[in-house]
Amino acid sequence: MITVLIADDQVLIRQAVTDILTGRDGIAVVGHAVDGADAVAKATQLRPDVIVMDIRMPTLDGIAATSRICANPALSETRVLILTTFEEDEYLVAALRAGASGFIGKGSEPEEIVRAVQAVHAGDALLSPAATRTLITRYVNIPSEPTAEAIPELAELTDREREVLLLVARGRSNQDIAEELFISPHTAKTHVNRVMTKLHAHDRAQLVIAAYESGLLAPGS
Repeated sequence: MITVLIADDQVLIRQAVTDILTGRDGIAVVGHAVDGADAVAKATQLRPDVIVMDIRMPTLDGIAATSRICANPALSETRVLILTTFEEDEYLVAALRAGASGFIGKGSEPEEIVRAVQAVHAGDALLSPAATRTLITRYVNIPSEPTAEAIPELAELTDREREVLLLVARGRSNQDIAEELFISPHTAKTHVNRVMTKLHAHDRAQLVIAAYESGLLAPGS
C-alpha cells in the first residue's frame, strides 16, 4: 500500500487530489496538511510514502517544507511530489534541489497524477529529460566546463560512478544503465545508490541538478 499525505492550503485542491487517489488499487490517502509547517509535522507523525506538496503555502512554503522533510533521516523513505502551475517554473529547480522527486501540473489528468505517485514511490525521478533541460537552462547557473569547486564531493566518485551519474542525468533508468554499461540491473542500482550517498542526494532528481551545476553535463548534450 502506498500511503499519501496531501499538502495544499486550498481545501478544494486537497479534496480533488484525495478524490483522485482514493479507491485506487494500492494507494491510501492517510492525511492532509494545510501549510508547509503542518506538512512537516504530519510527515513526521504519519511517515507517508509520498507527499503531494504545493509550492505556495502560508507559514512555510513547499520548498522549505520539502527541504526539512528530505533532510530528516527518519523520513529517508518518504518522497515528495510537487504540485505546480506553469507560473511557478522558477521555483521548481529550488524544489528539486531541496529533495523533491519530481513535479506534476495541477491541471494534469487523474491518471497522470496516479502514475506520478506510483513513479516517485518506486524511486523514479518524475522528470522528463526535455523538461529538466528546459528548467536547468533557464534557472541554473551552468559553468562552461567541469569544475570541482561547484560540488567538491564529485572528487569522491570513481570513473564508473561518474559514468552512472551522467546516465542518470540524461534520464536513463537503472535498466537502461545496465544495458549501456553491460552490467546487471542490480549492479546499476548499487552504483546509483553509491553516487547518491557520496553526493548527499536524497533522490535521482538531485543527481540531475548536480551533473548540470558541476558542468559535467551541458544542456543538449
